[in-house]
Amino acid sequence: MKDSRKTEIKVGITVLAGLLILVWILGWAKNYNLVSSQKELLIRFDNIAGLEIGDRVTINGIRKGTVENFFNENNYVIVKTLIDADSDIREDAKFTILMLDLMGGKKIEIIPGISANKIDFKEIQNGYFSGDISTAMAMLSSVQNDLVDVIKEVKISLNNLNEIFADKEFSGNVKTSFENITTLSGQLSELITANRKDISSLINSSINLTESANSLITDNKEQVSESLKRLNEFINNSNNLVSKIDKSIEEIKNKENNIGKIIYDENFLKGLTETLDQVKELTKLLKEQLEGDGVNVDANIF
Repeated sequence: MKDSRKTEIKVGITVLAGLLILVWILGWAKNYNLVSSQKELLIRFDNIAGLEIGDRVTINGIRKGTVENFFNENNYVIVKTLIDADSDIREDAKFTILMLDLMGGKKIEIIPGISANKIDFKEIQNGYFSGDISTAMAMLSSVQNDLVDVIKEVKISLNNLNEIFADKEFSGNVKTSFENITTLSGQLSELITANRKDISSLINSSINLTESANSLITDNKEQVSESLKRLNEFINNSNNLVSKIDKSIEEIKNKENNIGKIIYDENFLKGLTETLDQVKELTKLLKEQLEGDGVNVDANIF
């Protein structure tokens, strides 16, 4: 009786230990923790791309929570996550859905941010999906027709190039061009070699001329400076003279001086015209008398 009792107790302890181990394994696999507290965090995504309940949530690669649930809201998906309460997440944190492995698993990666203010767990945060292999394949499929057209065009271009280079006339022209270039290079080299002394002399002459010009400017620095100064004074005087001439012309036009009054005075011009007419008549009369009986003078002297 006692042995049967002991056996039952051992079996019960073994079963209880197995249950505890099973619960611990399940909690580790699903990231359940009976000791630490967790906070609920809602994240809004355009597309969760196969994210499932129970997938992990990591902060800088460290597992800190799990995906609890998700539901649609308008054109978005709201993902409910449970995050460890001791997680330090800031207002400028970024939430991204990433590939967990090549088998298609997903996780939510959180970059905690560096803002001075902590995140408000009551607000819905904005996240984005960075893409994975399936997304890349879908994008490749969308441009498949364009890639085929591009490959066809490249093939046509290569065929045309092959036809061009296979043309004997074209190949001969290219060969002749290279031979001419080689010949020209050789002739140029011979020309330089044959006239090396003359080229060197020309360079030396240029150097001497430059040095002489520098010496001339240096030795006559004061004279050059004085000449430039006088030239500057001459230019200034010329400008002043032109200004005075312009002023005089303006005064003449505005009748501000005697010349202007004489030139632009209508009475003066009228009198001058009449005088010239009288002189013209007198001259005509004298001419007629000289050609006739002579000059007749009829003068009464009182």
